[in-house]
Amino acid sequence: MRSPRLATLELRRFGRGKLPRAALVALLVLPLLYGALYLWSFWDPYGRLDRIPVALVNDDKGARADGKKLAAGDDITEGLRESEVFDWREVSAAEARAGVEDGRYYLSLTMPADFSRRIASSSGDSPETGALQVRTNDANNYIVGQISRTVFSEVRTAASTKASRSFLDRIFVSFSDIHGETVKAAEGADDLEGGIGKAEKGSQDLADGLKDAKKGSGELSEGLTKLDSGAGDLEDGSKQVAKGTQALADKVNGVADTVGPFLEDNEKTIGDTARLVADSAAAIRHNLDTLVKAAPTAAEGAHAASDTLDAVYKARCADPVLPDAACADLKKARQAAADVAKVADDVNTLIADQDSDLAKLDGHLGTLQKQAQALADHAPHLSEDLADAAKKVNELNTGAGKVAVGAEKLHSGLGTAETGATDLDEGVGDLKTGAEDLSGGMYKLVDGSGELSDGLHDGAEQIPDYDKRDRDRRTEVMADPVQLVSRDLHKAPNYGTGFAPYFIPLSLWVGAMVAYMLITPMNRRALAAGTSAWRIALAGWLPVVAIGVLQTVALMSVLHWAVGLEMARAAGTVGFLFLVTACFAAIVQWLNARFGAAGRILVLALLMLQLTSAGGTYPVQTSPDFFNALHPFLPMSYVVEALRRLITGGGLGPVWQACAVLAAFTAGALALTAVSARRRQVWTLDRLHPELTL
Repeated sequence: MRSPRLATLELRRFGRGKLPRAALVALLVLPLLYGALYLWSFWDPYGRLDRIPVALVNDDKGARADGKKLAAGDDITEGLRESEVFDWREVSAAEARAGVEDGRYYLSLTMPADFSRRIASSSGDSPETGALQVRTNDANNYIVGQISRTVFSEVRTAASTKASRSFLDRIFVSFSDIHGETVKAAEGADDLEGGIGKAEKGSQDLADGLKDAKKGSGELSEGLTKLDSGAGDLEDGSKQVAKGTQALADKVNGVADTVGPFLEDNEKTIGDTARLVADSAAAIRHNLDTLVKAAPTAAEGAHAASDTLDAVYKARCADPVLPDAACADLKKARQAAADVAKVADDVNTLIADQDSDLAKLDGHLGTLQKQAQALADHAPHLSEDLADAAKKVNELNTGAGKVAVGAEKLHSGLGTAETGATDLDEGVGDLKTGAEDLSGGMYKLVDGSGELSDGLHDGAEQIPDYDKRDRDRRTEVMADPVQLVSRDLHKAPNYGTGFAPYFIPLSLWVGAMVAYMLITPMNRRALAAGTSAWRIALAGWLPVVAIGVLQTVALMSVLHWAVGLEMARAAGTVGFLFLVTACFAAIVQWLNARFGAAGRILVLALLMLQLTSAGGTYPVQTSPDFFNALHPFLPMSYVVEALRRLITGGGLGPVWQACAVLAAFTAGALALTAVSARRRQVWTLDRLHPELTL
C-alpha cells in the first residue's frame, strides 16, 4: 500500500465519532493559542502607555533670568500632559512617595522647588545643574521602570536643551559685543598708530631741537659769564655816575636857587637887550656895504650903547651890599657893549685898513645875531627853563641812583643766571640724550602699534558677529548639537509584528508536537505487513504535514485579518511556513518514532533549547555562550531570521539559507524515521513489554 493511501487512512480515523472530530478541531486551532493569543496580548504595549498611572510632583517656585520669568517646572508639566506617554497625575510629594510604595503609581517624577533657579543660573555667573527626581519601584513592575528611564532621558534632554539656549544666546550676544568692542579697539589702535607716528616725528624733531638747544645753552652759559663780568663793570660805573649826577644836582640846585629869582625879574630886560643886539647885528650885516661910510657913526653908536649898558650896570651893580643877580650878565653885556664899541672902532679901522676881512666880519655878525636872537627867544622863560633843567638834573640823579641799584641787582642776578645757565646746559644735554632714546623707543612703538592695529583688525574678523536670526539658529544648533537622524529600514510598525517571527514557529512546533500525540508516527499495520520503511515514514509524516498546513492557514488568517499583522511578502511567508511545518513534523516524528514515549519529552526539551537560542527576543549575542554555541545548529534559528525578512522586508538571502537548512533537516529526519521503521519491523521483548507508556 502506498504512503498517501496510508496517510489518508490515518486521517479517516478522526471522522469515526464526535470525540475524534473534536480532537481534530482542537488540533487545528491549537497553534492559535500560542501564536495569535500571545501576539494579541502584547501586540502594541507601547501604544497604551498612557494608561499607566504615574505621579507628577511640581514643586518648582520659578525664577527670573535676564529680566524674564522662567517657569521650567510648569513648561515640563504642560509638555508631559500633552504627550501620550503615561497617565500623569499631579499630586503632592508625600502622596507620590506613598503611591509608588503601595503600587498605586508605577513611578513618580518630581521637579524640586529650585529647579527653575538652577536652570536660570546657566545664564549667570555661577551656573548650577538642575535635577529632575525620578522614583521607581521594580516591585511594582520592572519593565515600566526600564521604559521610564528612556522616557525621562528624553525629558531631561529636552529640559537641558531649553536651559542651554539662554546660556548660549548670552554667549553669542557676548561674541557680538566683543566683536564690536574689538572693532572699536582696532579703530582706536589705528588712531593710536597715527598719533604715535606723529609723536615719533615729534620726538625726532625734539631730539633735533634739543641738539640745537644744547648748543644754544652752551653759548648762553658762555654769554652769561661775559654778561656777569660786564654787569660787574656796569655796577661800578653806575655807582660812579650816580655820584657824579648827585654832585651835578647839588650844583644845579644851588645855581637855580640863586639865578632863578634874577632871571624871573629881568627876563624882559635881557630879552630886549638880546633882541637889540640881534637887531643890531642884523643891521650891521645888511648894512655892511655902508659900514665903511657909517663906521664912524657906528662907532659912536656902539660907544653910546656901551655907555648905556655901563650906566645900567653901575645903576644896578653900584651898591655892593645888595648886588643885582643879573650883574654878571649885565657885566658881560656891558663888557660886550664896550667890546662892540671897541670893535666898532676896530671895524672902522679895519674897514679902512683891510677891506678883505669884511666877509669874516659878516660871518661873526651872523653868529652874534643868532646867539642874541636865541637869548632873546629864551629870555621870557629863562627862569622856567632853569627850573626844568634843575628838575631834569634831579630826575637824572634819581635815575642814576636807581640805575646803580639795578646794576647791583643785575650783577647779582646774572651771577645766579650764570649758575643756572650752567645747570641748564647740563640738563639740556641730559634731555638731548633722553630725546634721542625717546625717538628710538617711539620708532619701535610705531612698529608695535602697527602690529597691534593689524592684530586687532584680524582678531575682529575672527570674532563672530551674529545678528538675532543667525544667533537664534546657532543657539538652536549648539543647544542640541547632535540630533539622531534615524532611518529605520523595513520598520516593524508595532511590538507584535516584531515578535511574530518568534511566536509563529513556536505555535507550529507545538502543533506538530500535539499532532503526534494523536497520530502515531509509524502506521502499525504497515509495520506488521512489512511495508517499505520509507513508505512507513512518509505515511506517518504526511497526515501531520496536512494538519500543519491547515494550522498555518488558520493561524495566519487570524493574525492578518483579526490581529492586524501586515506582511511585506504575504505569499512567501505562508509558503515558507508550509516548509517549516513539514520540517518540524519530520523532526517530531523521528523523535517519537525513535524514542517512543521518551521522545515526547525530548520534543519538549528541544523546543525549549530552540526558544532560548534562536534570538527571537534579544540578539543571541547577549545570551550566554552555551546558547550562542547551539544557535547555528537548530532549525528555529534560521526560521526566525527568515520570517523577519519575509514579514518586515529586506534581502532574501537568509530566507534561501533557511529553506536549504529546513530541507536538509526534513530529509534527514525522514531518513532517520525510515531507519527507525526498519528497526521496528523486528519485534523484541522491549516492544512487547515497554518500560514506559504515555
